[in-house]
Amino acid sequence: MPVELESLSYRAAGVDIDAGNEVVERIKPLVRRTFRPEVMAGLGGFGALFELGGRYREPVLVSGTDGVGTKLKLAQMLGRHDTIGIDLVGMCVNDVLVQGAEPLFFLDYFATGKLDVDTTVSVVGGIAKGCELAGCALVGGETAEMPDMYPPGEYDLAGFTVGVVEKSALVDGSQIQAGDAIIGIASSGAHSNGYSLIRRIVARAGITPDNGGFDLDVGGVRLGDALLAPTTIYVKPILALLRQQTLHGMAHITGGGLKENIIRVVPDGLGIALDSATWKFPPLFDWLQREGNVARDEMLRTFNCGIGFTLIVQRDQAGMTLDALEALGLTAWTIGAVEAQQGDERVHIA
Repeated sequence: MPVELESLSYRAAGVDIDAGNEVVERIKPLVRRTFRPEVMAGLGGFGALFELGGRYREPVLVSGTDGVGTKLKLAQMLGRHDTIGIDLVGMCVNDVLVQGAEPLFFLDYFATGKLDVDTTVSVVGGIAKGCELAGCALVGGETAEMPDMYPPGEYDLAGFTVGVVEKSALVDGSQIQAGDAIIGIASSGAHSNGYSLIRRIVARAGITPDNGGFDLDVGGVRLGDALLAPTTIYVKPILALLRQQTLHGMAHITGGGLKENIIRVVPDGLGIALDSATWKFPPLFDWLQREGNVARDEMLRTFNCGIGFTLIVQRDQAGMTLDALEALGLTAWTIGAVEAQQGDERVHIA
């Protein structure tokens, strides 16, 4: 007699459609809180509808996409999933902000081997919180359950945002000139860059979730809290500043650190000179440098070292810019200046 084959199902293959539906139902109120008036449809459609309207004469759309790197591994190691979504939003919206754009909407991609409803809802809750902080709508995304693609308990994230700026208000760096001041705005920590090195330092220091090492005091903050502090989202205060004054340029300090990001927006023929004595490295970066025996130059080209976003302004406007940033709740310093390029090296850090 022929052997009767077992009846297979999608659930038996490792994909639980019911769990996915539960996630959608639980995140709906979180997502709804992020909606702007321009959102034309709720969550669950095949495509998100967003009406740009007549606010702009010559609207320029600015898009950005990013992830959070191996900070995910640290969040998963510590079982803390509620803020990594803020990081995801921050990495994307801060990028489009550099050109003066207001982020309009955001989409996320969440992939895992086996869907854990509570973890997924926690992650998406962080994404929704990040969107609220940025003032953009979480209009959709993808939750992918892919058996055998990821080890148990692991997941991956990616984000995508679209912003808009009036063409005449686009900040493209073309106004930058020698003598302009460079203003650095404080970061909340390492944000979402350099975590492959951070994890190597943590491992070499013998720190694990089981031995209490993440409870180590680093400048009055637990090491685990300092390492998972979510990326600062600069959107609302910087957009408010742009309504008050002209900025010649901006830079989001991400991978490549201070050494490689600011210069990206500076025109050819010009360089930058930074003075690292103008701000103090936060305790987390002192700890990382000491425990990892990381060279100073490597620190400056890997981490933000306490400066998460920079502005380039006319020199005589530096003081008023600092005052305005303080009024907007941001800590900032004048950390350097634009200068005529000297030789092949365009970046000098004292």
